[in-house]
Amino acid sequence: MTSEIDATDRRILMVLQKQGRITNADLADRVNLSPSACHRRVERLETDGFIAGYVALLNTRRMGRPTMVFVEITLQSQAEDLLDAFEREVARVPDILECHLMAGTADYLLKILAEDTEDFARIHRQFLSRLPGVRQMQSSFALRTVVQTTALAV
Repeated sequence: MTSEIDATDRRILMVLQKQGRITNADLADRVNLSPSACHRRVERLETDGFIAGYVALLNTRRMGRPTMVFVEITLQSQAEDLLDAFEREVARVPDILECHLMAGTADYLLKILAEDTEDFARIHRQFLSRLPGVRQMQSSFALRTVVQTTALAV
């Protein structure tokens, strides 16, 4: 899929990943294009699915959710109906930022943000303990984030 984009497209993507609110005129200037050519390229990158969307990244501390918890979940079986039921229910939990089906010792890895350990206990009691087919759960609290980015190498 990356063969469909050229060096100019890559420069556009690199800038947009770091400055999603940049004006088209400023973006065009940064990547050495005319504003109209730049706009056409950005629209094509959006249409072709290279740009999935635009978001505002919130400061978790300022939002009152500084506690990051990773939860490894092992299910009772890998039966398709159980995986489907689990995934349907986990998608309804508002505090889960990410859920990944894993290869390895755990079946799923969840990333959760909470206010503190007491809030995580509430999330666990109210939601996680009620997920279907869970055999085992292992929670790990992040002490400090060392690297965090949303930017892909392009």
